[in-house]
Amino acid sequence: MAPTLVLGPDGRLAMAIGSPGGPSIINYVAKTLVAALDWGLDLQSAIALPNLGSENGPTLIERGSVYELLGRELAARGHAVEVRPLASGLHGVERVRGGWRGGADPRREGVARGD
Repeated sequence: MAPTLVLGPDGRLAMAIGSPGGPSIINYVAKTLVAALDWGLDLQSAIALPNLGSENGPTLIERGSVYELLGRELAARGHAVEVRPLASGLHGVERVRGGWRGGADPRREGVARGD
């Protein structure tokens, strides 16, 4: 699961995320953290971004995503590329004004619900 806790500047819990996926967990969680913390996406949007990465082998690209175009370009330049389903199963919550907002990978069976 690789549960990951993010603390805000005030030291309070700001976000918690985790994902199944064996060796791909690192790629899934890192993508989501960069998208949420660096790019300012809300957690659901960050989780829903296409997946790509490497597990010390070919570059793995999510089948059916915009990154397939990138994969063809990388392969043309001699990179080893594998296109396959990459459904992370990421789930998480982020602190927002007035409470918490959840996010879940739309490629899997989970869903975030609340009041």
